[in-house]
Amino acid sequence: MNDNKGKLVLIVGPSGSGKGTIIKHLREKHPDWVYPVSYTTRAIRPGEEDGLVYHFISEKEFKQGVDDGRFLEYAIVHEKGYYGTDRAEIMSALEKGKMVVREIDIQGFHSIREVMPKDDLLTIFVEAGDLEELERRIADRGKLPEEEVERRMESARKEIAQADECDFRIKNEYGKIEEAVYEVDGIILGGL
Repeated sequence: MNDNKGKLVLIVGPSGSGKGTIIKHLREKHPDWVYPVSYTTRAIRPGEEDGLVYHFISEKEFKQGVDDGRFLEYAIVHEKGYYGTDRAEIMSALEKGKMVVREIDIQGFHSIREVMPKDDLLTIFVEAGDLEELERRIADRGKLPEEEVERRMESARKEIAQADECDFRIKNEYGKIEEAVYEVDGIILGGL
């Protein structure tokens, strides 16, 4: 067994909570950490680039990856697109003693928690200041249709109800991203 095994940090929370923004700031502070790129079947949004935050693949390719055991976890999110975490990328980094930081929803959190040893895992739930703020963030994201906003809000309510299952819970309030990043960074460094 490798005594210098790394740690997998899951940044958990609903769509619009600021998980991606927090990770963007962590990347700047800790470029030596590993930030795995998720796989998804959802459509690419304006301004997104394949391979930065997501690898955009077809549903057929995704399902083949599931059959091949490629994903550490995967889920259908917002009753639409598939999202998944590449097993090999994470396990390889952990074996090398790396800190691995991964943005994930509550479904993925539950799946990973089932297969990863607790000592190798640190989970942080991120939520917006309140539900109204979260709804504004979701609505402003790519100018989504109202039914998509409501679907995401329903998912968010379910996720928030499970937030206490994570090791830590923080608020990412509007205009206070630096404070949220500082808090997350402190939790991660304290968990080393």
